[in-house]
This record gives sequence, C-alpha cells and structure tokens, in this order.
Amino acid sequence: MTEKKKQLFGTNGVRGIVGELITPELVMKIGMAVGSMRPGTIAVGMDTRTSGPALINAMKAGLMATGCDVIDCGILPTPALQYIVMDKYDAGVVITASHNPGAYNGVKVIEKDGTEMDDDASIEIEERVFSNNFDLKEWKDVGTVIPEGDLVTQYITGVVKKFPEKIGEGITVVIDPGCGAAYRTTAEILQLLGCRIFTINAYPDGNFPARDPEPSVEGLAPLAEMVVSTGAMFGVAHDGDADRAVFIDDKGRFVEENKEFTLIAEYVCSQKKGILVTPVSTSRLIETMIAPYGCNVDYTAVGSIYVARRMRALLAEGMQVVFGGEGNGGLIYPDHQFCRDGGMTAAMMVLLLAAKKQTLSSLVDALPPSVMLKHKFHTGKATEILAAVRKKFEDDTLNEVDGIRIDRKDAWALIRPSGTEPLVRLYVESSDESIAKEFEQDILSCISSFI
Repeated sequence: MTEKKKQLFGTNGVRGIVGELITPELVMKIGMAVGSMRPGTIAVGMDTRTSGPALINAMKAGLMATGCDVIDCGILPTPALQYIVMDKYDAGVVITASHNPGAYNGVKVIEKDGTEMDDDASIEIEERVFSNNFDLKEWKDVGTVIPEGDLVTQYITGVVKKFPEKIGEGITVVIDPGCGAAYRTTAEILQLLGCRIFTINAYPDGNFPARDPEPSVEGLAPLAEMVVSTGAMFGVAHDGDADRAVFIDDKGRFVEENKEFTLIAEYVCSQKKGILVTPVSTSRLIETMIAPYGCNVDYTAVGSIYVARRMRALLAEGMQVVFGGEGNGGLIYPDHQFCRDGGMTAAMMVLLLAAKKQTLSSLVDALPPSVMLKHKFHTGKATEILAAVRKKFEDDTLNEVDGIRIDRKDAWALIRPSGTEPLVRLYVESSDESIAKEFEQDILSCISSFI
C-alpha cells in the first residue's frame, strides 16, 4: 500500500496565490469539510490581507452550511486565535498566508486543543473537497455567525499573566508588525509589561506597502534605524500572522533566528530542566548552550505542527518538556500553548534582558561561533539525491526523520526535499568555517549530477 500524501496542505496549511489556487470556492469547500469533520462552534479569524474578507466569508458560508456556529474574531494573530480556541471551541480556522507576499493567502485549521490539524486529518479534508463529500444541513439547521466581542483581550491577558508584573519597566522597544495582524496585540502586551513603546508599520494594510510580510535584513532597515535613534534595547518584527518574531539588537543589527532561539532556550533551560523539541534543521548552538543545564534536544521533522505534537506526546509519556520551536523565530512555550507565538516571544525577550541585565548585542556576541551554509536546488530528483547521500555517508551518524541529517562531532548537515515544491534544501553548520565549507563540498560533489 502506498502512503497517502497531502496534496493541498503543506507544512502549515493550504497556501497559494489568490485567484489561482486560492479561490472563494476552494475555501468554502474546505469550510464544508471542516464543518463536516468538526461539528459545533468554530472560531474564525484572518490576517490583514486584501483577500481576507472575501475568503473568510466563503469559509463562514461553508461552516454554516454544515450546521456550525461561527465565532467571527476578525483580524488577529494566528496564535491569538489558537489561544481563543484552546479547550473553548470545537475548532478554529485562520485565513492567512503567514510570511508569503500579499498576492498569497491560505487556510490554517486549528484543532480543539489549539494545535494545527495533523496530516491524517488534513488528508481527510482534501479527500472530502475532491469528492464533494460534505454533511450539509437543511435550511432550518444551518449555523449562525456570532460577533467576536473582545476575545483578543483574552490572548493579550493570557500572555501578560505569564510574566512578573511590570517586568519591562526601564526597557524601550520598537515594534514593527509589518502592517500585519500583530498591530492589534504586541504593543499592548509590552506596554502592559511596563515597556516604553515606539512603533513602525503598526496599522493594517494588506498591500504591505512598507515591507514584505517576511521579515528580512533589508526589509527591517527602517526598524533598525529607529532602534538606534530611540536608544531602544531591541526591536521586534513579525510576519503577517505574527506566529513568529525576529529581533534587531541595540546596535541595529539583525539577530539571526537560530541565535534568537538559542538565547531564549538557554534562559528557559536555566530555570527548568527537561527536553527541548525542535526540527532537524535547527542550529546545533541549541544543544551546546542547554547541555550545561542538564537539558537535551529531541529532533522532529520540519514544521511547527510536528514540534507541537511531539511536545504533547512526550508530556503524555511523563517526560518534562520545557521548550520548543524552530530556527525561524517561531518559538513554542508549553506552559502557555502548543503553537508558535510571536507575541509571547516578544515578551520573553523583555524578561530575558531584564533578568540578564545585559544588552542584546552583548548576549549575541557572547554566543559560540557558528557558520551555517544554506542552499536550495530546483530538481525533481529528490529520491536519487537522498539515495546517493545515504550511500556516501553511510559510516556517519544519520537521522532520517525528515530528509537525511548527517551528524559529526564538529559539524552537521541536512539534505531535505521540500514537501510542496520540486526543491531540495541543504544546510551545513560548524563552528569552523573551513570545516563547514569542506563538508559542503563533499555533499555537493555527491549530488552534483542530480542538480
């Protein structure tokens, strides 16, 4: 039997260009499938994209057609909707394309426990969509829409209560929501923590006039300038749906996301001993910095849903799980909720700096040296590439949870096919640049005939 694979859903929901893959018809069908599978009361929300209103109305129509009542939360971060859904509603749906450009939109489906829907359930949605298999109700049994009220405040309060009162007093922060959904939340969270706040791009605009939803070094140059000019301790920026947060240090430098993850992970592990869960693509800096505290790393496939569900599974086995996340600014706090949360990460940086009483730039500069080389290759020969790598490096320690990760004492590498495109990605990391480059060349020589 061949294993079923997702066709519409990628690592984080369905995503594509509006008017091509993503249409109101498709979104309505996904809504009818979700409503058929998770009947009850469903919370829905969206990011700031111009296509959001058309698509969220299609989603609401599909859900109501199956008898579901819909809680309309309007514009809000994905983690805010996940917090609202968690153990309160039967499911949730966010209309978002996260970090993709404005021409894109998509659908993330949230389960009752606040985590994104897993692969098996996503495949069932696809099968229902392709076969038009929906449990539609008669006219007298269709659902209704219930206005949001002020549910976003529940999320803001939920984040703030995890921190000591006024922990941010004396700390100045510049916030860049990038005209995305965090315009509603992050400034208020940090103000409630006592921070002095400046903002840039803190208004909703689905045309994303200032920068792309994906935070980048180039796109965050105005944020960096503002951090320096205001004397802020750091700047924080979000992607379109604010499940991720990235930072600018007090010198105006972009903090590479794996280093951000490492700094926060080290602090968390200094407070509590246990397991950190992260994908095989994450920097080994994490291992290096948390080992002295008696913590260890459990590796998963790439994707926040796999991290979140692994964290839950380990907890169910009686293990102590203290932290999780990805090396892209998407961090997961298990005592808060099991999803990436950009607002929580912004608040965590406030706590970190207040506790360490050091500048962010000094903390970054004190990290051990690390060089990570990255490539992506357009190729339809992923299977051949993996076979060649597996044979050439058979004497090394191999992890095949997602692609092939090669672990050595002084370096590691990951060769991983994309789950949604004809791409193969290569990551190589070492503390020594010459070792990293030599390892990189060994792999490239092995796979050159396939790329």
